[in-house]
Amino acid sequence: MSSELQFEIRLRPDFSLLEVKLRPGETVYAEPSAMASMSPNLTLKVGLKGGALSSLGRMLGGESMIVNTFSAGKDPGEVVFAPAQLGDTQHHRLTGGSLMLQRGAYMASGEGVEVTGKWQGAKGFFSGEGLVLLKATGTGDIFFTSFGAILEIDVADDYIVDTGFIVAFEDTLQYQVTVVPGLRGGGFKRLFFSGEGLVCRFSGQGKVWVQTRQVSPYLSWVHSFRPQKSS
Repeated sequence: MSSELQFEIRLRPDFSLLEVKLRPGETVYAEPSAMASMSPNLTLKVGLKGGALSSLGRMLGGESMIVNTFSAGKDPGEVVFAPAQLGDTQHHRLTGGSLMLQRGAYMASGEGVEVTGKWQGAKGFFSGEGLVLLKATGTGDIFFTSFGAILEIDVADDYIVDTGFIVAFEDTLQYQVTVVPGLRGGGFKRLFFSGEGLVCRFSGQGKVWVQTRQVSPYLSWVHSFRPQKSS
């Protein structure tokens, strides 16, 4: 069993940074663009992790095929990671189960964790993000990121989340992607004018992590402030 990483998540939730303190002989893996700073005594290696199929699965799930490996030798060291988007960073300790991650949510992980893509078919239509989700398995630490803050919800029976707000969920939950219940039978007009679309109906017992902002509406809001060329 892999030991737990020593870490601290700072500047939450808007501009989070993940500081990982590696003890002698420890290793942490991360997305290529995530490293903000590191101790000079750490060793950095760049390459595939988990074989070609796992690497391809990560790419289809919105991540890079390449993984950066940071290792401490006989002396301890520190590495700081920063998310690509403005938002929070969440830690989760895997203990043999699996964690499903939305496209692009993975940032870093410790030894004992494997991250690859999982084909979801129609169940993967998360706000137009694609048909492949990321799947983390094994025993170890994993860190994932959001746009905005992260709300952790314990599902004990049924729960509905807009697909654009889902960051991650435990595989103990069953889910079905559908339209908002109140829109059924209302036709496409109600779907388009309501501002709501696909939702994920979770059932069973487990955790789901929800972000407090969604990228597409935010980009639409920013676009409205762009200077317009005068005719």
